[in-house]
Amino acid sequence: MELRVLNYFLAVARTENISRAAEELNISQPALSRQLMDLEEELGVRLLARGKRRTTLTEEGYLLKQRAEEIAELVDKTVDELAHAQADVSGSIRIGCAETAGMKVIAEAIQALRQDYPKIRAHLYSLDDSGVRERLSKGTLDFGVLVEPAPPSNYPYIEIGHEDRWGVFMKKDSPLADLTEIHPEDLEGLPLILSQQALANRELKNWFGKDERDLDIVASYTLIYNASLMAGAGVGYLLSLDRILNLTPDSGLVFRPLSPPCTCRIFFIWKPRQIFSKAAALLKERLARG
Repeated sequence: MELRVLNYFLAVARTENISRAAEELNISQPALSRQLMDLEEELGVRLLARGKRRTTLTEEGYLLKQRAEEIAELVDKTVDELAHAQADVSGSIRIGCAETAGMKVIAEAIQALRQDYPKIRAHLYSLDDSGVRERLSKGTLDFGVLVEPAPPSNYPYIEIGHEDRWGVFMKKDSPLADLTEIHPEDLEGLPLILSQQALANRELKNWFGKDERDLDIVASYTLIYNASLMAGAGVGYLLSLDRILNLTPDSGLVFRPLSPPCTCRIFFIWKPRQIFSKAAALLKERLARG
């Protein structure tokens, strides 16, 4: 299986049209069709459902698309690292990030690094902790940022000097907005909006004193901005970490912290035995110095 053919396949998957993909790739349509049929024959599965107007993916095609995208991304990352290995420090640093105000510390470190090495570029990917771990294991990230109550047991890490506190975003006219802190009994029987990561990790179970499955969870989210629109519309009370929403006067929302406090720490992690580019190694060293 050649990388060139995988890129041909990805072009067809993206355009859903063999003629259009052939134009983009600057090859003839018969040649592209032949390459794709050879790929299907090599793998022993049907990858494409060829219609009169659209070419769509089969179930096996969707699986190959996912893997091909990962391979292409890893190749791009490797080429970038090798291209800049002998030059002045430059190239890309790829970081998978959970949503946290602690990213400000990492952003400041990147900016300080770019003062000395202006050719360095940072690429940020918004992911939950499982997405960060998955992409680190595949080698498509240099670093990950986890927001968790305790240090990860299977990754080297630098703890960022920042702590996030859980609380509730709610409409300004909500009955709970008059409180300075939110206790578990205050949310009893109320509609709640929780992050999918918190639900998967059962992060708030101890604070509530009950399993999250016993709560009235009306919505879940991965990105806080979208969830804030739900809270602003009155769908429910949004449980989230502090300082990751910019509460402007027009937002219509207020934040109240949980009591007793429920906090998370920030960990900058990488894969064990990771081989770093010069740019990534310098960022790691800068964060380690604090």
